[in-house]
Amino acid sequence: MRFLRFVVIVVVVLGGLFVGADRWAVGYAENRLAEKIQSRQGLAGSAEVDIHGFPFLTQALSHELEQVDLKLKGVEVTADGRKTRLSQLDASFHEVKLNAGYNGGSAKRAEGTALISYEDLTKASQTGATLTYGGQPGKLKVTATVELLGRSITRSVISTVELVDGKGGAGGKTVRVHADSVPGEGIPGIESAIRRRTDFDRRIDDGLPAGLKLTALTSDEAGVHLTLTGTDVSLAGS
Repeated sequence: MRFLRFVVIVVVVLGGLFVGADRWAVGYAENRLAEKIQSRQGLAGSAEVDIHGFPFLTQALSHELEQVDLKLKGVEVTADGRKTRLSQLDASFHEVKLNAGYNGGSAKRAEGTALISYEDLTKASQTGATLTYGGQPGKLKVTATVELLGRSITRSVISTVELVDGKGGAGGKTVRVHADSVPGEGIPGIESAIRRRTDFDRRIDDGLPAGLKLTALTSDEAGVHLTLTGTDVSLAGS
């Protein structure tokens, strides 16, 4: 009986040591990967990594992770050659194959969301217009001032924000803001003048993890929400 009790105590102690070592290892790996991603992305904000699955050590030895969740703040992407800021990007990477240095890899598939605040969307427009929530999903309120026939005219319009392929079709990487209608009040040229301030396209060219693509978007009080999906997606350097 004493021997069995001793064996049970040894097993419990060893199990506790293994769990402790496993949790230390996963914490170290998360911090190292977050530092690598933050450095590679040139973040103005922070990077947080959460590695799922237990035990971690057996996953690490096989260089394969079940799931890695990533939260980035202050991400800069390139939109038509201009820097545009994403307030936050959250992504889940599945079936991750780690590289030899354990500081990056690639995921078989991934999905996530990103947020562009109205302040950052206003800067991205570069038209002098101010963008705010339009009162319902997919709608923006765009306010612009134009000079026409010696008069300063300010108009607020409700616009649709959508994702297009740059040729008018859906499902691409171009964020398009287009006024539903512009009140003309009988003044020649007012609609085209205001649309030059309120309507714009911004194609997201670079800055997202390689392989992660924009697939949908909507808007609410917080800003414009982008949906992201992809296959063979890069996670830091691989």
